[in-house]
Amino acid sequence: MLFLLLIVFLPLIGSIIAGFFGFYIGRTGSVLITTLTTFLSLLCSICVGYEVIVYGCSFGITWAAWIHSGLFECNWNFVFDTLTVVMLIVVTSISTLIHLYSAGYMKHDPHLSRFMSYLSLFTFFMIVLVTGDNFIQMFVGWEGVGFCSYLLINFWFTRLQANKAAIKAMLVNRVSDLLLLLGILTLFYNLRSLEYLSIFPAITIIKDIDFIFLSHTFKVIDVACILIFIGAMGKSAQIFLHVWLPDAMEGPTPVSALIHAATMVTAGVYLTSRCSPIFENSVLSLKVITIIGATTAFFASTVGLVQNDFKKIIAYSTCSQLGYMFFACGLSNYPLAIFHLSNHAYFKALLFLCSGAVIHAMGDEQDIRKMGGLRRILPFTYMMFLIGSLSLMGFPFLTGFYSKDLILEVAFATFNEYGHFAYWLGTVAAFFTAFYSTRLLFYAFLSETNAYKNIIKNAHDVSFEIGFPLALLALGSIFIGYLSRDMFVGLGTDFWNNSLYLEPFRNQMVDSEFMPVFFKLLPVFFSFVGLFGALYLYFFEFKSFYEFKISSTGLLFYNFLNRKWFFDKIYNEFLNQYILKIGYTVSYKMVDKGLIEMCGPYGFSTLFSFLSQYTSLFQTGYIYHYSLFLLIGAIFLINFLFLALFTINYFVILILFFLIYMFIKK
Repeated sequence: MLFLLLIVFLPLIGSIIAGFFGFYIGRTGSVLITTLTTFLSLLCSICVGYEVIVYGCSFGITWAAWIHSGLFECNWNFVFDTLTVVMLIVVTSISTLIHLYSAGYMKHDPHLSRFMSYLSLFTFFMIVLVTGDNFIQMFVGWEGVGFCSYLLINFWFTRLQANKAAIKAMLVNRVSDLLLLLGILTLFYNLRSLEYLSIFPAITIIKDIDFIFLSHTFKVIDVACILIFIGAMGKSAQIFLHVWLPDAMEGPTPVSALIHAATMVTAGVYLTSRCSPIFENSVLSLKVITIIGATTAFFASTVGLVQNDFKKIIAYSTCSQLGYMFFACGLSNYPLAIFHLSNHAYFKALLFLCSGAVIHAMGDEQDIRKMGGLRRILPFTYMMFLIGSLSLMGFPFLTGFYSKDLILEVAFATFNEYGHFAYWLGTVAAFFTAFYSTRLLFYAFLSETNAYKNIIKNAHDVSFEIGFPLALLALGSIFIGYLSRDMFVGLGTDFWNNSLYLEPFRNQMVDSEFMPVFFKLLPVFFSFVGLFGALYLYFFEFKSFYEFKISSTGLLFYNFLNRKWFFDKIYNEFLNQYILKIGYTVSYKMVDKGLIEMCGPYGFSTLFSFLSQYTSLFQTGYIYHYSLFLLIGAIFLINFLFLALFTINYFVILILFFLIYMFIKK
């Protein structure tokens, strides 16, 4: 039990030591403690993974009691099945390498101890998310990674853009998290439990239960699944809730790598896969997931074509790849989605960390139009980035090829309109991915330099402490897909045991083996066309390509894509402004400055001031006025004592008060 708890709590211990005692142990001590605890968590994860995978057993432990209310019980339980250990190995391995990288990349930052503490805390909450055996515990980790993302994006808190990006990420995720919570409560209301092992077997009970809302009939399971998926959309930056992802690049580069490769954005895919027994009973939600995932893959790949910020191009590629994972889930192939998640983690972490090395060498310049010629100045970084880019494109026999192309094959082999919709959009997205990856390589490494002389003179390749994590990630980007393919998604594999579930009639792996070869090779062909087409245009037809861009048609497309399909404009002008207006006129002026203040201190002070002004008029100085007041008081007292008998006399008192007031006023 202690061995299993070490996996969870070692990163937390490292975070506490670096955060609270960083002043005493110093920068080197903070780096050493946080990296060592994360590495030990990785070793423990590998040992537990060996037991779970080789011997086919799962572990579950109860750490402490938590919520006990009537018949409802919710404890701090940790489950270690196949899905959990795969996520643990991916999260802790990527996090360990990013800790190593950060030691060199952030060594000149005066707040290195705080940064390392945040990284370890981020890792801890992600581990809590994937090891929880109930929705409440998962939600703690879910909110924890959102909180840590705010801290890390806003790490350089003196920068206005970092403040805005962190707040934007927090607010967008609050919207999706609220809907996720509603989905969880829907399941709890109907099944009276929040534990996975109780909900999953009993989910068929509510499969055919309907309820009426606004004169429309809905199935409970469809509503619960769609609400949970919207929660996953926010965390994993799917279309409509993706707007926070590019702005999150304002944080340090190791943060971008950790958020986009293995932790926060993959949480949505993990949750959807973990809830596979629920989603398999809702055909409507699977169709919605497929459409949203395929649309996101296409949308993000088109926007990436015209971005000029180094990290934002890679961020949009993350958004696009997450779309592939989601429409794999929508096609009921959850093992394939997790396979692509684990593959994507390694080559995407490699791309981000290489981008950090380039930006660091270029004096913190992120505009790719001000780079060039870096293949000669940064040869090691160029080789690493080339490996990551080719893996992202799905180049044959690299890691990305084994999962990305298989997702498209499964989409075509589904043989329905949703599967073919996902296949064609995914294939076109593969072309755009290869195009913008090659464009990025051209501007940063292959073209002649556009940088200032002083920057080029001072540019240098990475040191060993930065280069070592890049080399390990490059090995993962080459071999991980080949080594794990048959284990994860091979025909007849029992690797996942009961951690993932799909209806047998929805398994398209056999059909994908016998689909026409033309449709199997088409995505690879499109990727090659994007790769060599971009090289040809930028090397030999650059002038013609530029003339097309500045033409009326070219500007129309360029502005549409460069402004991200106008999502930010629509949200700001047609949604946020109305919300702010309602907040000002209703919440602020009517409720806060109106109702609350009038019923609060301001209203009471005004009331008593008004009463005191008119009460002072009774002090006339005439004895017959005071005698009248004494008489009225005596009458009031007598009526009060004999309330049941003389209720009618209160009206007389009111008339007397009115006559006195009119008398004084005269």
